[in-house]
Amino acid sequence: MNTDKSHSGFVTADGIRNLSPREASENCAGGAIILDIREEYISQFKKFGVPVVIQIPLRRLEREYAQLPKDKWIIVADSSGLHSKEACLLLNQKGFTQVSNLAGGLVEWERDGLPLVVDKSEKLSGSCACQLRAREKGNETVS
Repeated sequence: MNTDKSHSGFVTADGIRNLSPREASENCAGGAIILDIREEYISQFKKFGVPVVIQIPLRRLEREYAQLPKDKWIIVADSSGLHSKEACLLLNQKGFTQVSNLAGGLVEWERDGLPLVVDKSEKLSGSCACQLRAREKGNETVS
C-alpha cells in the first residue's frame, strides 16, 4: 500500500498531482479521504466505497472548504475528472498542500472494479448517464 502520496501519481504542468483510481483507493485505505465534488442529485446513486468521503459540490466549495481537514490527504473526485482539477487548484490557493486529483473520476474508478456504494433500489430518470436522478432510497455496498 502506498501511503506516501508525494511519490504516487503524476504531476501536471499546473502542479496538480493526479492519481489513478487504484492509487487513490490504496491511499484511502491508508487514511486519505475523497472529496466528492459532484452535485448531490448526481452522486446519490453511486458513491465511492472508501472509509471517508466528504461531499461538497464544486459550486459550494469556495464557501465550505474550511470544513475540510488540513491534516489528511484529500483526493478530489468528480464523475469523469473534468472539474476536479479546478477544485484542486482552489484548495491549493486556500493553503491546502496535501491534495491530489482522481484521474478519470468515478467513471474510471468503476471501470477498474473498485469499491462502490450503489443504491440498487433507486428508480432513475434522466436523458443521459450524467443526468441520472434518484427517485427512491436504500444503499448496498458492492465491489
